[in-house]
Amino acid sequence: MLHIHFSTADLSRIRIAQDPDPAWEILLSLHALGGPPDHVVFGPWRSETLTRVDSSTRMLLALAPPRGYSPDFLTPAGAPDVRSAVDAVVSTGRRRLRADLAQFAVRRRTPSWTRLMAEGDTETMDRLGSALNRYHDRVLARRWDRIRAVTEAERSLRARDFLDGGAERLLGGLGPLVRWEAPVLTVDYPLHQELRLRGRGLRLVPSYFCWRRPITLLDEELTPVLVYPANRGLHLLTGPERPGRSALARLLGRTRASVLEEIALSGGTTGADIARRLGMSPVAAGEHTAVLRSTGLIATHRGADIARHTLTPLGLALLEGHLPIGDLPYGTGAPGPEH
Repeated sequence: MLHIHFSTADLSRIRIAQDPDPAWEILLSLHALGGPPDHVVFGPWRSETLTRVDSSTRMLLALAPPRGYSPDFLTPAGAPDVRSAVDAVVSTGRRRLRADLAQFAVRRRTPSWTRLMAEGDTETMDRLGSALNRYHDRVLARRWDRIRAVTEAERSLRARDFLDGGAERLLGGLGPLVRWEAPVLTVDYPLHQELRLRGRGLRLVPSYFCWRRPITLLDEELTPVLVYPANRGLHLLTGPERPGRSALARLLGRTRASVLEEIALSGGTTGADIARRLGMSPVAAGEHTAVLRSTGLIATHRGADIARHTLTPLGLALLEGHLPIGDLPYGTGAPGPEH
């Protein structure tokens, strides 16, 4: 079990990452790449990805086995983009490299080059940096919009939980393997670990490639982070590229396409939120959602005092590119552009 101990100050310092964390997505996607070929979500992606990677990925897979510890220095805190993350990895100090790689060697037989890495050998670290950049560019960059859509939808759900029920509801909604019993967050974990926040707060990172259970760093002195699964809808990264905004706008009209994308990114939202985020009147938002609902692209779920719009499988297929826009002529039920 993993036990994360909160103080009152820590509860006021919970943060949710605004964007997918490039370092964690790289690491966890490598775990998936080395995992089972028949995985329900990652299996098709794994088969496709193995045709794209080159020999430099072997170095990364050696540092990121699908089970067990991966060196903490591979996931620097809060890097805003992949280049910053890679720069932070490459510039890791010798003391940290030695500690992490010694911990790594306790659990498995390590390649000979890890001894050079532990000493901060410039050539070895440059090889690592080049491999990370190449892997991201070849594998993740082309699907980054889908990864972002999944993590943004999850972030919106957690933000809504916080607004509706505070930190208790936010922490309690992180997944079936997570339990909040104040002041401790308990995670079903493969080893026993105690993480005492000590007023530093906790950074929550929703991740596409995090699967089943959350994950954290082993070193308690590092910036506290909990990476947890965001892909609750089992969205796949394989298949056709998502159609561009211009193609959707030609089919639906620019504003209505924006409404559909807003509903997709939020994971479900109200007409009032759509109006506020897109800068339109509530009446206009209602008209657009009515058209999208009548054509089967969204569904509306009505509660006691609120109506929430979510994407239907047809709407998701259109946005994800599984349903070619050319197969939806206006005369056969697809909504034409608004006037």
